[in-house]
Amino acid sequence: MVIPIHDKNPTRRFPVVTYAILIINVVIYFFGPAFGDQGLPANVADECRSDAFIQQWAAIPKELTENAQLPPEPVELVTGDRVLRCPAPDFDKSPPLSALSSMFLHGGLLHLLGNMLFLFIFGNNVEDRFGRLRFAAFYLLCGYTATYAFAFTDPNSTTPLVGASGAVAGVLGAYLWLYPRARIVALVPFLFFLPLPMPAWLVLGSWFGLQAIYAQGGGLGEGSVAYVAHVVGFAVGFVLTVLFVGERREAPERRRARRRH
Repeated sequence: MVIPIHDKNPTRRFPVVTYAILIINVVIYFFGPAFGDQGLPANVADECRSDAFIQQWAAIPKELTENAQLPPEPVELVTGDRVLRCPAPDFDKSPPLSALSSMFLHGGLLHLLGNMLFLFIFGNNVEDRFGRLRFAAFYLLCGYTATYAFAFTDPNSTTPLVGASGAVAGVLGAYLWLYPRARIVALVPFLFFLPLPMPAWLVLGSWFGLQAIYAQGGGLGEGSVAYVAHVVGFAVGFVLTVLFVGERREAPERRRARRRH
């Protein structure tokens, strides 16, 4: 898969919502109660606090499909050669709310950076076209739908699901419909990460195709990636954009070029 680093598609307005989402995700990752120094729990108490935080705010498929909180239980955490025993956390949890809060949690630095890179490149243009309030609602709806769709692929799973991937995939689906011929500068791994300009339909279409292939193996792909959530988020974003935004727009530089002929 190519790695997009820039798009040649100017916006008319400053992307307030896109940048706000970026900042919230970064702040929660580095300063939230789930992490100590450098994103890792600092001691036993922090380990237990981290696990309780994830249990409370991550989406758990069994809770979503049954619309009921699982009883909190003591947990044994294995870190290296240590086994830590954490008492059962005490909290009340709303499963539907956890489908939203899970969009702002990430399981690692690369997970965070990958999602935020795609949002940074493609979110500003989609927000520019939708408008700020509609874009915020669109983003949350795509993520919410993707999370529930994934939950129903494995309704008895108690493994927490975190990440903005479903919501960001919805943004990619919207961008593909709105700006299919916009130029995307991407790094190509098999060409020694050479940056090349490509049309958006190729970059995003190949991304979606790859996710769809991985999703054929079941909801959770290699490396504990919820590929089904990516596919559903992308499809929901694409369809909602077709229905409620409609008309495509080419990148400004291409429109100017065409007027010269």
